[in-house]
Amino acid sequence: MALPGTAHKYTKGLIAFEHASTHPSSSYNTVLWIGGLTDGLLTVPYPSLIAASLPPTWSLAEVLLTSSYSGWGTGSLARDATELGECVAYFKKLRPGKKIVLMGHSTGCQDIMEYLLGKGAEGRHKVDGVILQGGVSDREAWEDYYKEGERRKQLEDAIRSSKELVDAGKGEEVLSPESNPVFKDMGGPLNAYRAYSLLAKGGDDDYFSSDFSDGHFATTFGTIPKSTPVCFLLGSDDPYVPASIDRAALLKRWTRIIREGGGVVDDVDGGVILGAHHNLDGDPEEVVQDLVRRVCGFVARLDRDRAQLAKQMRLI
Repeated sequence: MALPGTAHKYTKGLIAFEHASTHPSSSYNTVLWIGGLTDGLLTVPYPSLIAASLPPTWSLAEVLLTSSYSGWGTGSLARDATELGECVAYFKKLRPGKKIVLMGHSTGCQDIMEYLLGKGAEGRHKVDGVILQGGVSDREAWEDYYKEGERRKQLEDAIRSSKELVDAGKGEEVLSPESNPVFKDMGGPLNAYRAYSLLAKGGDDDYFSSDFSDGHFATTFGTIPKSTPVCFLLGSDDPYVPASIDRAALLKRWTRIIREGGGVVDDVDGGVILGAHHNLDGDPEEVVQDLVRRVCGFVARLDRDRAQLAKQMRLI
């Protein structure tokens, strides 16, 4: 299927593909969509549907990173955030004065958290909102998959051996998939740093685990800039969230912590999407359209003034 659009070369070797819009405008507000592990351009179906449904003043571009496709296993959130910063800077220059929203799917959500909070964040452009769709804990997903007996020992060995390499200054060393079934299941190429980052508690990728304390979340979610409204979207049937986790309660907890830090959360459009899986591929049309409606509702609210936005998001 051919999809019309524009390829923007935002930095050397990397592009953002902007879906063609039915609305004639050269000065759109822009949603920059960031995929998860193994994702690349057009690998997730719903962004094109969002692009076709956005308000007339908005467009959507999918961001290609060095970590896209098979590059994730030797990458890092820090590198992703740097490249995302280059993409934001490109669109800021292309469309001065216009809004930019970051929408992450899966590890794209971790990329956004790193963009907002990680090293060098103070030097990056501010964005006008973020949408975190399918922001799940890789650590908890792997713990759930390897939760008992010999399999749990394999997971513990994978964490231990990758940490030993990182501690020895060999974090860039590519792991043999034959050395541990966990590494084989994760796919590759995979280096020790990224394996540890994804599997270990407190690893660099570990933003969304439910077992962190409120005090810990206060240092992450609680420090999201007050000028950056947040919209959480999580599928009720997301297979990467362990069944023991109450999805709605987790989103409410993050929402409370953001608001306690003075931030803004849209829980009118945000929330648990009934019947939705991780990237909604193959989900019923009504489920996908629920996601599309929520995203369009969030960006439409951003077109209103901040006082009205805060009131509608139940802060006043």
